Amino acid sequence: MTVFIEKTGISESTPYTTADGSTIRELMHPVQHGNKNQSLAEAIIAVGSITRLHKHHHSEELYHVTQGRGEMTLAEKTFQVGAGDTVCILPGTAHQIRNIGEIDLKILCCCSPPYSHADTELIE
Repeated sequence: MTVFIEKTGISESTPYTTADGSTIRELMHPVQHGNKNQSLAEAIIAVGSITRLHKHHHSEELYHVTQGRGEMTLAEKTFQVGAGDTVCILPGTAHQIRNIGEIDLKILCCCSPPYSHADTELIE
């Protein structure tokens, strides 16, 4: 039985690499924290790096850029994003992001339903 945890700190989260190649820290996820309907993670994309093109069949994602500059590909569209920008990624939409800045690109990623490796399909 998972115990509900009301507060977490980024230093308490161990980073790991997702299927798309980004480094993630789960800030709130049902498997670790007991919440129910969504997950929140910080993704870090190193300078010059790009995530693998992928889609999620069930999860809607919100990307909120907190640091750096990126080039977002969302289906057939490509556009620049920077600190303060938020992107909505609907289920089934192919997407990837490239760090085009001179510092790490940091993104808060909110998924509903919560992020799952099984829900991630790599396209390339």
